[in-house]
Amino acid sequence: MTNPVGLISMQIARPFTEDHFPWLRRLKALGFDFIELLVPEPGDVDLKKLREALTDAGLDVVLAARVNMERNLTSSDATCRQSGLDYLKYAIECAHTLGARIVGGPLYGNPLVFAGRAPHPVDETLRAARENWCVEGLKAVAPFAAQAGVTLAVEPLNRFETDILCTTRQGTALIDLVGEPSVGLMLDTFHMHMEDASIPEAIVEAGPRIAHFQANENHRGFLGTGATDWVAVARALHAVGYAGPIALEPFRRDDDRIAVPIAQWRPPHEDETEKLAASLALLKNAMTMGRYRR
Repeated sequence: MTNPVGLISMQIARPFTEDHFPWLRRLKALGFDFIELLVPEPGDVDLKKLREALTDAGLDVVLAARVNMERNLTSSDATCRQSGLDYLKYAIECAHTLGARIVGGPLYGNPLVFAGRAPHPVDETLRAARENWCVEGLKAVAPFAAQAGVTLAVEPLNRFETDILCTTRQGTALIDLVGEPSVGLMLDTFHMHMEDASIPEAIVEAGPRIAHFQANENHRGFLGTGATDWVAVARALHAVGYAGPIALEPFRRDDDRIAVPIAQWRPPHEDETEKLAASLALLKNAMTMGRYRR
C-alpha cells in the first residue's frame, strides 16, 4: 500500500497566490505527491492558472476549508447556517475546477480559539439542535459533492478550537448519522494527541470512514521531533486498509520566547527543505515498517 503524501500550503505562504507557483515543482522534486491548499478566497488566485501549474508540476491537490462564525453549519443564526452551506458549495466548485477529490476540515463550523470567544455551557436542547443542524447541512451538500466527484472530509478539532466535534468517536458518530458516501472523516494526529486515549485504537475504530489523514506531531513540529509513535500509527492505517492521502502540516516555527502566540500562523524564517525532506522520509519509512510486526 502506497499512500500519496502531501504538504499543507501554509508551510509556504498564506494566502497561496500565483507568486508561489514555483513551489509546486519544488514540492514534487522533494518527493511530495500533492499539496493541501486552503480553499482560495475569491480573488486570491486564478483557479484555472493554478490547475495548469499543478498539472505542469505533476502534483495532485487536496483542499482545506476555512470556516468562521459567519459561515457556520452549527450556528443558532439561520443566516450563518445558510452561509455555511453556500461556502461548502463554493469549496466543492473550487475542488471541481482544480481537480481535487477531497475537501477537508472542520466543515461544521463554530470555531472557538480563532474566533476569540470562550466556550460556555450548552444545554441539551441547543446541543441536540447543533447536532441536527450539522447533520442536515452535510446531508444537503452531499449530493453536490457526489456530483462533482468530491468527498467532504469532516475533521474533529481539539477542545480549544471547537465545541462541536473533538474526538474521533464523535466524528465517527457524525459520519454514521449523515450516512452519505460523499461525506467521510478526516483525522489529524495533532488533535488526536489531545482528545483520543490511543491514536492507533481511534484509527481502527474509525476504519473505512477515514477519507483524509493529517500526520502531525503533538507540538506541530517536523515529524520525528515529537512524541508520536509513527510506526504504531502506520500499523493502524494498514490494519484498516487506508490507502488515501496523508498530509503533513508542520507549521510551528522555532520561537520559544515568552509571550509568543504559538497558535498564530507565522511564515517560515529559514530554508526548511532539509527538515521537510527528513519528515517525508520518516513517514514513508514508518508506513513501510507498519506492514511488519517483527
